[in-house]
Amino acid sequence: MARRLVLGFGVGEGRIGRFLVVAVALGFAALIAAGIAAAWSTARNEAHTRAVNHTYEVELAIDRARIAIEQSETTRRGYLMTGEAIYLDSYRTGMGGLPALIARIGALTLDNPSQQRRLAVLRRLTDDIAAQRERTITLVQAGDRDAALTLFRTETSGHRMRAVRDVARAMAAEEERLLAIRNAEQQASVQVFYGTLAIAGLLLVLVAAVTLATILRYTRDLARSRDTLRDFADTLEEQVAERTADLTRANDEIQRFAYIVSHDLRSPLVNVMGFTAELEGAVAPLGELVDRAEEEAPGIVTEEARIAAREDLPEAIGFIRSSTQKMDRLINAILKLSREGRRVIAPEPLDLNVLIDGLPDSLTPQLHQRGAEIVVQRPLPGIVSDRLAIEQIFSNLIENAVKYLDPKRVGRIEVRGKRAGARVIFEIIDNGRGIAPTDHSRVFDLFRRSGNQDQPGEGIGLAHVRTLAYRLGGVIDVESELGQGATFRLTLPATLTESAAADIPGKAS
Repeated sequence: MARRLVLGFGVGEGRIGRFLVVAVALGFAALIAAGIAAAWSTARNEAHTRAVNHTYEVELAIDRARIAIEQSETTRRGYLMTGEAIYLDSYRTGMGGLPALIARIGALTLDNPSQQRRLAVLRRLTDDIAAQRERTITLVQAGDRDAALTLFRTETSGHRMRAVRDVARAMAAEEERLLAIRNAEQQASVQVFYGTLAIAGLLLVLVAAVTLATILRYTRDLARSRDTLRDFADTLEEQVAERTADLTRANDEIQRFAYIVSHDLRSPLVNVMGFTAELEGAVAPLGELVDRAEEEAPGIVTEEARIAAREDLPEAIGFIRSSTQKMDRLINAILKLSREGRRVIAPEPLDLNVLIDGLPDSLTPQLHQRGAEIVVQRPLPGIVSDRLAIEQIFSNLIENAVKYLDPKRVGRIEVRGKRAGARVIFEIIDNGRGIAPTDHSRVFDLFRRSGNQDQPGEGIGLAHVRTLAYRLGGVIDVESELGQGATFRLTLPATLTESAAADIPGKAS
C-alpha cells in the first residue's frame, strides 16, 4: 500500500529511500544536539549548585562570626557582673575561635573585592571591641570592678556591635545579590536548554511522521507485545486485588482492636465518672451535716473535718472530673482515628493564654506536693492550628516538666512565646533535673528515656510530641544540662492552612 501511494504521487522508491536515510540522519543529529544540550545544561547546573553552596557557606560563616562576637559579649558581661572564672573561660574560648571564623570568611570571599573591604571593616571593629573588652577584664582582674563597670557603662562597644551587625547584614545582602544574579543566569541557561530540546523534539517528530510507513512492518511484533502486556496486566490486576484485600483485612483488624481497647478503657472510666457523680451528690448533704454539727455540737467538728468537707473534697472531685474528662477526650480521639485511619488536621484560631490556663488543673496536687509553680509570660501569641494536637503537645511537655522537677529546690516551670516572622516559637522552661547533652536527641525516640528511671512512664510522651509537631509543620528541640533544668523549644507556623495541613505527611498517632 505504501508503495502504491508513493507511485501515485510520482515519487520513486529510490528517492524515498534516500529521503528516509536523510530523515534518520536528521533524527540522529537531533538526538546528538539534545545530548550536547543536556551535557551543557548539566554542567551549568553543577556550576550553579556550587555557586549556591558557596553563597550558603559564606552566609553561614558570617552568621557564625556574628554569633561568636555576640556570645562573647554576653560572657564578658557575666564576668564583669560576677567575677566568676567560668565566664572568663567561656569568653576566652569564644574570642579565641573568632580569628578562624573571620579567616574562613576571607578565604570564601577572596574573589570579591567589595566583600574583602567589608571584611576589613569587620576585622577593625572586632579588634576595637576586643581591646575595649580586655581593658574592662584587666580592671576586674586587678580587683577594681567598680572602675570596670564604669568603663563598661561608658564604652562605645554597643555602637560597634551595631556596626558589626550592619556589616554582617551588608555582606549577607551582597551574597544574596550574587545569588539572584546566578539564579537569573541559571534561568537563562534553562531556557536555552529547553529551546534546544524543543527544536530537537520537532525534528524527531518530523522524522517520526516521515518514517511512519517503515513502522508498519513491525505491526505484527507490536501485536505480540500487546498480547504479552495484556496478560501481564491481567496478572497485575489480580495481584493488586489481593493486596487490596489484605490491606482491607488489616485495617478491619486495627479498627476492631481500637474498639476493643477503647471499650476496655471506657469501662473503668465510666465507673470512675459515675462514682464521681455520686461523690458530687454527697458533697452538699455532707456540707449541711457539718453546718448542723457546728451549730448543735461544735465541739465534735474538727478544723480538719470542716476543711475536708467544704474545701478538700470539692477540690478533689474537681480534679477527678478534669482528669476523667481529659481521658474521655483521648478515648474519643482514639475511636475517631480508628474510624478514619488517619486524623485530619483541622486548623482553627487558638488563644494560647486560655488553652494553657486549662492545662495545669490536673497537675495541681503534684504542684502543691512539690511546692512548684507554673508561670506564663503573657501575652502568648495566638496561632491557627489544630486544637487537639496543641493541647496534647503542651500537656505532655508541662506534665513532663512537673514529673522531673528537682526535689532539692523550689520548682518553677515557665511558658513563654514569641513571633518570628511567619512562625511562632514557644518555650517551656523548668529548673528540674536536666538532661545530659548526649541524650538530647534520644529523649524524642519512642520508648527511650533519659536519666534515673524513678518516675512512671513508658517513654512515648516526647516521641508523640515530636510526631505531632511534625504533623503541624513544626519542629521541637531541647537545650539542657544535668542539674540545670531544661528548655523545650517548639517552633510552629503561625497560620496552618487546611491545604498546608493536607500536604504534611504523617500517620495518625
